Amino acid sequence: MRLTQWTDYTLRVLMYCAACQGREQPVTISEVAQSHGISRSHLTKIVQELAAQGLLETTRGRGGGMRLMKPAHDINVGAVVRSTETDFHLVECFDPRTNQCCLGSHCHLHGVLAQAMRAFLAVLDGVTLADLDTPQPLWPPTGSPVAALISLHPLRTPRQPPPQGDA
Repeated sequence: MRLTQWTDYTLRVLMYCAACQGREQPVTISEVAQSHGISRSHLTKIVQELAAQGLLETTRGRGGGMRLMKPAHDINVGAVVRSTETDFHLVECFDPRTNQCCLGSHCHLHGVLAQAMRAFLAVLDGVTLADLDTPQPLWPPTGSPVAALISLHPLRTPRQPPPQGDA
């Protein structure tokens, strides 16, 4: 399974905000966009959705930005993924409305993949946003690893589309 870009960017925004908790000024969309090399307009849509879901508090204007509305340890990664992903149909037979597979009840692949999907989501259900920012043994013993990476990487420009070849 591959998570959509929307989910990937959603998790990045939340992780960035979690790493910046306690900071005096709120996180800005431009800051996240530059740090990750992501389109500002794309992130704006994601931030609006996260605010509508009650995960981010946003403030407009000078000195505005965004902050987590609840502690990082109360934001479940599995719930976030479920709210952002639109298609958990790994193969055609997962959707009875469009299933044209001739194997039907004789195939055990559906059951195996359904079990794998449940296991995948169960792992994510056991993780909070705070867990994603917990120092690992190889990290320095103090400080947030995500915050450390944010400070190590200079702000980048948004990703440029790949050059179009002459047809």
